[in-house]
Amino acid sequence: MGDKQRFTSSRKLDHLRICAEEPVESGDAGFADIRFVHNALPECDMASISLGTRFLGHDFSSPLFISAMTGGHPGTRDVNARLARAAEHFGLGMGVGSQRAALENPELADTFAVVRDEAPHAFLVANIGAVQLRDHGIAWAEKAVEMIGANALAVHLNFLQEAIQPEGDHNGIGCLAAIETLCREFRTPVIIKETGCGISAATARQCWGAGASAIDIGGWGGTSWAAVEAVRAAESARNEDKVLQSLGEDFADWGIPTVVSLSEVLATGGPVIASGGVRSGLDIAKGLAFGAGLCGMALPLLKPAMESDEALASSINAIHRELAAAMFLTGSARVSDLRNAPVYLTGRTRQLIDTDNPGRVRRSP
Repeated sequence: MGDKQRFTSSRKLDHLRICAEEPVESGDAGFADIRFVHNALPECDMASISLGTRFLGHDFSSPLFISAMTGGHPGTRDVNARLARAAEHFGLGMGVGSQRAALENPELADTFAVVRDEAPHAFLVANIGAVQLRDHGIAWAEKAVEMIGANALAVHLNFLQEAIQPEGDHNGIGCLAAIETLCREFRTPVIIKETGCGISAATARQCWGAGASAIDIGGWGGTSWAAVEAVRAAESARNEDKVLQSLGEDFADWGIPTVVSLSEVLATGGPVIASGGVRSGLDIAKGLAFGAGLCGMALPLLKPAMESDEALASSINAIHRELAAAMFLTGSARVSDLRNAPVYLTGRTRQLIDTDNPGRVRRSP
């Protein structure tokens, strides 16, 4: 393994450890500003509520999506295996972390391929970066999909993280053209995925125009990769990395809150995965009520996934119980009913997504 490949793999283990052990969440996703209108006469049976839904032509037993977390280092294999077993058992969709390390070094492919071994029937999403797509073309996209027998491919946008990483890719030119080429020539559905800064209406229109099959908004308010990279910089022995600690801390507040991003992207098209600061079954219910097709969750599942299958199953069951309770209390027997449940929108989130006053500075031409 070359130095570059070894460094990429080591970084994956750093990310997993830091997310599990350090306070790397930042901001307010906006879910607290959504309040359901209580239905005092729900006229449905909570025991018969169906969490089943459909997304990109596939049936899911639940709208909970296990968002991309890890892979690319031998120490991450067991976590991916455990997450995949949960996806198979509960009928969930699952994304893997960036497959760059395994694409650079095929010896690491098993840390990703294990998810298909453990989840033969699950909807799995492969994952490469927009910069890697631009630099390596469709060949890498095909290898990423083949590696896990994926049903879809996520092309992730993580330019804030790249700006702070000492080894980051700082040139974003040509990524949109690469996405357009991929969507035009690729048979596998392509999901454009942000990683914690959200997607605006303008960017969403570019993604739909390029041919994206879905958008995963990855909004601000959950795990901050700026904060993660700040921790990595603080732990570095290299003096030149210390300035990046301050940069990461300063930009931990950068991004579009998840609910605001969800509102903007849904106004431009769909289907959409709501992710970024989704922390409970109630948050999932709120995302679905806004119009999301699935709701992605990563950090709340990471610690139980590092512990045991039983701990992970317990966490997912708790999320599902809360989601079912929210559906019952809004009179929603099915996920499609929940999407019509009335909500109150309050606070800063309401100000930001007010269509008559979006709060943006408009400059005269």
